[in-house]
Amino acid sequence: MTREDLVKTLENIAQLLELKGENPFKTRAYKNGAEVVQTYPGDIVEKAKNDDLKGIKGIGDALQQKLHELASTGKLEYYENLKAEFPDTIFDLFAIQGLGPKKVKAVYEKLGVESVEMLKKAAESGAIADLAGFGKKSAEKILEAIEFRETNAQFFRLGDVAAPVEMILEALKTHPDCLRAEAAGSYRRSKETVHDVDILVATDNPAAIMEFFVENEWTETVLVQGATKSSIRLENGLQCDLRAVTNDEYACALAYFTGSKEHNVAMRGRALAKGYTLNEYRLATKGGSDNEDPGVFEDEAALHRFLGLDFIPPEIRENTGEIDAAEKGELPRLIEQENLRGTFHNHTTASDGRNTLEEMADAAIELGLEYLGIADHSKSSFQANGLSAERLRAQISDIRDLNKKYEDEGVKFKIFAGNEVDILRDGSLDFDDELLSELDYTVASVHNAMTLPEAEMTKRIISAIENPHVTMLGHLTGRLLLKRDPYPVNVPAIIDACAATGTIIELNCNPWRLDMDWRWWPLAIEKGVKTSINPDAHRTGDLQFLHFGIRMARKSWLTKEHVINCLPLDEIEAFLKG
Repeated sequence: MTREDLVKTLENIAQLLELKGENPFKTRAYKNGAEVVQTYPGDIVEKAKNDDLKGIKGIGDALQQKLHELASTGKLEYYENLKAEFPDTIFDLFAIQGLGPKKVKAVYEKLGVESVEMLKKAAESGAIADLAGFGKKSAEKILEAIEFRETNAQFFRLGDVAAPVEMILEALKTHPDCLRAEAAGSYRRSKETVHDVDILVATDNPAAIMEFFVENEWTETVLVQGATKSSIRLENGLQCDLRAVTNDEYACALAYFTGSKEHNVAMRGRALAKGYTLNEYRLATKGGSDNEDPGVFEDEAALHRFLGLDFIPPEIRENTGEIDAAEKGELPRLIEQENLRGTFHNHTTASDGRNTLEEMADAAIELGLEYLGIADHSKSSFQANGLSAERLRAQISDIRDLNKKYEDEGVKFKIFAGNEVDILRDGSLDFDDELLSELDYTVASVHNAMTLPEAEMTKRIISAIENPHVTMLGHLTGRLLLKRDPYPVNVPAIIDACAATGTIIELNCNPWRLDMDWRWWPLAIEKGVKTSINPDAHRTGDLQFLHFGIRMARKSWLTKEHVINCLPLDEIEAFLKG
């Protein structure tokens, strides 16, 4: 059992209890318990196994017993009995955008809907539109959400596959017959979503590697087991393909299987123009050519050099100008993880975060950051416990006090007082200028009225940009990967407005968002717009999202000069004072 298993079980119990119409306090206890388990700083699974959960706030006696049973046996009788009261497909309904527990309960009880397929038929027939609390628009949105789900059913967010892929990769590298191994494909290129994952290994004993791969604990289903290629499916549905090559073939194979397809076509064309053929195993002299034999390449960098190119980082191999830049020696030095000095847009328990101000700060210090920006929600985000003006001023005072404590203790670290202020429908901000002027910085974000026409949404956001107290825009397009499309907005117009006002556009590196999209950053760079890589952290562990921020920033051709949170503490203080 893992922490995630415990959390998911408690969340599922809460959903089923809501379907049953159980006491809301009982339901909330399981929801709160899931949050406590998710954010507990220690080894909660080991404590649950040892029945050592007493004293943990939010986990009462009943939950302690259930978590102990679950962690120590791998099953929970109460949960199994509860699940038996419902069809297996019921949980799929909760994954439909806009269909919360109350609406799931309504369609289940009133219409007998117990699967996505049945939900779709009920929406198409008009039965859902006639249901109290729904209507025609609700039915249309449900159909749109189902269509979106079906379109993206075989894709996975980068953040959801990183942990299992890296775990498999690390295990392969420890195998005695593995000479080298790397993940390739869209995963290595840091695409925001991936369909499957390609892993490449160099070995003199492919049979042993293939057996190790398919017979390991991570394998849910063996799809193909061959001499040099095998495919498996993980428990989460992700397909992983393993290819074995010789050490001499490895460099060319890694370049080929990393892609992209368009980049590979351009690279093959370059090789042909020089009198060589390039495939997934080797670069060879073209038939009839008197070129020298290129021999074996130690790595991709050697292959690139032979073709007259600087090494092209895998993240930018999308045939968007990288080959031309590599030929001219004009590739930028892309940002690295160690360049980050701090980050902004982080939440605490003051709004909808799961950790206190001090806990968030301690986690940032532990990561080696020099500063942390706190940006809890503003008052209009009532669903996220948004702060009133009075509560925000109290938080500013708490931040100043904590900074004084760090200063007195000789700790070189600072918390910046900010707020994620809602951009209201008319483009005005959720707090007045007087209060905003008391903050160190402001993140302005859209959280409601997301169905406005493009022109109106663009005008709304530009109006916020023009407020001199707005430091940066949060999650520009509002997308939730594989769950919600971006709202309509003229991104180039927004970039132009930010260039004119000096407003920062954040790279929100929550794996559900990764927003602004990497395809827009070259334009922003051209216009001189800077970014801040922000995790939108709602708990201490979310600060780890900065890793995905770096991956997406590299894919976006960003250097440390483009990213304000690469500035050291004294320089970022001066920057914010502006």
